[in-house]
Amino acid sequence: MSTNKLMVKPNTKVDLSKYPSDFTDGYKSEETTSKNLKKNIEKMIDLQDKLYAENKYSILLIFQAMDAAGKDGTIKHVMSGLNPQGTQVNSFKQPSFEELNHDYLWRINKCLPERGKIGIFNRSYYEEVLVVKVHDLVAKEKVPKEFITENIWQQRYREINDFEKYLYENGTVILKFFLHISKDEQKRRFLKRIDKKSKNWKFSDADLKEREYWDVYQECYGEAISATSKKYAPWFIVPADHKWYMRLAVSEIIVEAMKKLPIDYPRLNEEQLKNLEVCKEKLENEK
Repeated sequence: MSTNKLMVKPNTKVDLSKYPSDFTDGYKSEETTSKNLKKNIEKMIDLQDKLYAENKYSILLIFQAMDAAGKDGTIKHVMSGLNPQGTQVNSFKQPSFEELNHDYLWRINKCLPERGKIGIFNRSYYEEVLVVKVHDLVAKEKVPKEFITENIWQQRYREINDFEKYLYENGTVILKFFLHISKDEQKRRFLKRIDKKSKNWKFSDADLKEREYWDVYQECYGEAISATSKKYAPWFIVPADHKWYMRLAVSEIIVEAMKKLPIDYPRLNEEQLKNLEVCKEKLENEK
């Protein structure tokens, strides 16, 4: 699979209507992708072990999407089998009273992955240029009036780019995924959630209210991705109408990025190796 075609190159103007949400790169069904997904998960497990052992780099995976695109399922299926000790998952919802009394990146900083760990954001600070923009919620965030100008979104794109570059320059690999679902497929999945009792809890009438803003969200996503897809923090627009392809594509992107890292199990120096032999001898001579 060539994942380069899914990556948004810097300075690309993104119009999501021109990105097919049902693209499968020649794969025909889940049967044709399941083996490759399993292999990628095995590779991730091995690479995560080295990442954790070396304790120098961290990885931040950001998942953004319209409702029902499959963020939860992708995180569950792609990241299954990883060592929980080296993985952190955070889901960002409406900010709390405490969070509103700080800048919008304050709650994010508390959740960043430590060195040696993989951090997964189910939604993220990008909500600040998506839902906040769509529903004009900046004033509710207690931002001083003098900073709420017609340039506030460009300002936030700059702040986000600066923030991500700072993380990158301190050893964090950032991969951002927009799971691109069509409006028709979202409708089908909503109806499935309503019809299937075990999925009722996943549906809310608020989902329908947000659906009314579909076109506005598509425009906001396109603008945000255009402004913030950088070499050090690229966006990937992953077709999401077929979950089996989406999961394989995400796994391929993660494995490719991890393979590029200069990570391996730490090597002991001569003195440390001699000490190991001493410890081994002591253990073997125990009575």
